[in-house]
Amino acid sequence: MRVIRRLLFLALLGAGIGLAALRVASIRAGHTLRRTDDPVGPDPSTGSARSPIGHAPVPPAATWVEPVDGACPPGFPVKVKVSSGIFHVPGGRFYERTLPDRCYATPAAAEVDGYRPAKA
Repeated sequence: MRVIRRLLFLALLGAGIGLAALRVASIRAGHTLRRTDDPVGPDPSTGSARSPIGHAPVPPAATWVEPVDGACPPGFPVKVKVSSGIFHVPGGRFYERTLPDRCYATPAAAEVDGYRPAKA
């Protein structure tokens, strides 16, 4: 009986850890969960846009874009490697040879998303 309880506990613990990992990955990818009764669209009291969750304002634009043919497009010079969690800025040691997964407009925007600068 003790073995069965222990196996059940470990299965539930594993499922909880798996769900937490999926939630973290979803948040990093920019997905959010919302209730179906949350209002979406302009706030009637102010006329400004609001997010699908509650009444928080919607961000004005995307903070990153996909690379085009392995290079960052104009206006988004900061190269990010998602697997390493590192970003490279123009003039940096490995900037030229880095093939980006994401391109950011500023180093600050990359830091807000959890990436760190490459070592000099």
